[in-house]
Amino acid sequence: MNFYLIKPYLQLIRPKNLLIIAFLQWTLQAWIITPLLIPYRLDLSSSKVAFWFLVIAMILIAAGGYVINAYFDTRIDAINRPDSIIAGEQVSKKAVMKYYIILTALGAIFGFGAALMVHSLSLTIIFFLLIGLLWFYSASYKRQFMIGNLIVAFIVAIVPFSVGFLEVTSLSLRYGDLINMTPIPFKLYAWSGGFALFAFLLTWIREIVKDMEDEPGDRELECRTMPIKWGNKRTKLFLYGLIISTLLLLYYFVTQIHFSNDFITIRYFLIGILMPFGYLFYQLIKAHTTTDFHRAASTLKIIMLIGICYSIIFYFLQATAYQFPFFGLLIIPTT
Repeated sequence: MNFYLIKPYLQLIRPKNLLIIAFLQWTLQAWIITPLLIPYRLDLSSSKVAFWFLVIAMILIAAGGYVINAYFDTRIDAINRPDSIIAGEQVSKKAVMKYYIILTALGAIFGFGAALMVHSLSLTIIFFLLIGLLWFYSASYKRQFMIGNLIVAFIVAIVPFSVGFLEVTSLSLRYGDLINMTPIPFKLYAWSGGFALFAFLLTWIREIVKDMEDEPGDRELECRTMPIKWGNKRTKLFLYGLIISTLLLLYYFVTQIHFSNDFITIRYFLIGILMPFGYLFYQLIKAHTTTDFHRAASTLKIIMLIGICYSIIFYFLQATAYQFPFFGLLIIPTT
């Protein structure tokens, strides 16, 4: 098939963002959940197929979300990004809708498959909730004050949390109530929930910054986003408060991570999170144009990736504490 024929379809689903979703879920499973379970000598193979069904489902549903968003956003994009319109220009709107239906239906099938493997009605509900939220967000909520930002942040938070939820459900199916007599469910929920909260806050901040970037088109179509309702000055003040609250909350969680001789975590927070946020502050203070806000949004994506990569540090600390091979290669001696 000619690449130039499929290129618009690839652009509609934003492959880079889908890779980040897959990377986040795989990282949480391989570098957080697996090292958490190794000391308990539990069988880690029972949920592998369900996990990959979960990843595929999330990718397909997210891809469908990007497609339906492009479908509803043609008028806004005509103002904000006139050179990059795909829906209605490079691909007919009828074809875009069919593309959305196919992606979402496949996502629902894989999601139902994952839920069936672990006998979880709740997981099924989560997938259909995501599909519904993505549709109504694109059709209506994204143009409303605050609610659109919070919906996207919630959807992104579900991505890491669903991994911990799937593992706890799988372990409960395999070991019954015995698993609830151990600290395992709490640890899995605590870590997947921590990453979910981090993803929620970073996404909420980024969505507000993107609203500032997209203000010209949003204003033309009478959207009620925060920059339009409050103006950029008040929106920036809200962002500063949200960023400071996020940093304080992250610092609290950092202080709750207890490993002997752990001098890495606090340094990772200071250098990998605090310093980039400081740079983000500078960007927002100086930001006035759509290009400025676009750069700030890109910085937030980098901070998100840095936060995800703390999982490598966690694996190292857990392997050192419990003396099992780091990535299956070597045992790190304790000092």
